[in-house]
Amino acid sequence: MSNDLDNALRAFETLGRFLEADEWYPQQMEDMLLYRVAFAGENGEATCFAQIEPELELFLFYAYAPIEVPTGQRAAAAEFINRANYGMWIGNFELDYGDGEVRYKGSVAFKDTTLTEALIRNTIYASVEAIDQYLPGLRDVVDGRAAPAAAIASIETDED
Repeated sequence: MSNDLDNALRAFETLGRFLEADEWYPQQMEDMLLYRVAFAGENGEATCFAQIEPELELFLFYAYAPIEVPTGQRAAAAEFINRANYGMWIGNFELDYGDGEVRYKGSVAFKDTTLTEALIRNTIYASVEAIDQYLPGLRDVVDGRAAPAAAIASIETDED
């Protein structure tokens, strides 16, 4: 376990160096291997958390959408998220049915290897790009302006 913890602590140091150098202005959460950062994209802002899970030797990056899905819209939001997740290569959207929170999760396992700045960068940027790309469609679904399938078709057609 000591080697696992040492690897996790090295990974956290690498994560902190990357976030500082890349100007994410990280705020370490007290007594945790976790940083809070903010992202401002073209379509909105997201609160993000970059975390090292030491027991699993896992890097997790969560980008939280600035939307709380009302109870009556959660089924439509879930359909939108399922459609968005289909075909995702890196990461996935998640919806908390309990409170309507939506986030995007990217992760990298680094057991028996070194977590590099390149892996961190790729995970973070894939996550914030996904949340920013899909945020307008999620808003349209939550506000009742678009059906989930139409919102996804509009987003994914614009990619080409």
